[in-house]
Amino acid sequence: MSGNDPVCTGLVPPAAQGGPVGLALARTARMHRSAAGRRLRELGLYPGQELMMMRLWGCGPVRQSDLIQSLGVDASTVTKMLQRLELCGHVRRGPDPADRRAVLVEATEESRALRTAVEGVWTDLETLSLHGLTPADGKELARLLDLVTENLRGEAEEGAGTGPGPGEGC
Repeated sequence: MSGNDPVCTGLVPPAAQGGPVGLALARTARMHRSAAGRRLRELGLYPGQELMMMRLWGCGPVRQSDLIQSLGVDASTVTKMLQRLELCGHVRRGPDPADRRAVLVEATEESRALRTAVEGVWTDLETLSLHGLTPADGKELARLLDLVTENLRGEAEEGAGTGPGPGEGC
């Protein structure tokens, strides 16, 4: 079989026949992340860092452990993101006055200049993503995706931190 064989060029690979919606979600998420990454690089951010900054801008100072939980990303990833953001002057970390063992994270005043630019990136991506859909279609898509997210939440939380990590396995 060659790479030009029809089985290799179809939209849904044979192994994914039982999950065309999952495949579409994975493909869409990958494209959104790639488009966001291209725009965020111009701001000096990596994909995912803007989500962390949005939380900090919206919530104010927060414990690092709470930030990890709210983002649904493993602790080592959040720590690395925070280190980079701290080096760039976008976040500040320090002991929580209420519990000196906990680390408190907050957006710096300097990072607030990024907020408008990040909001613009997300607005542009929303416009691009929903091109050709009516406003009602967009609302329905968001509602359906929220439902899918809730359906998967238990499975995702149950499996958090288990199994091979990136680059591990076979």
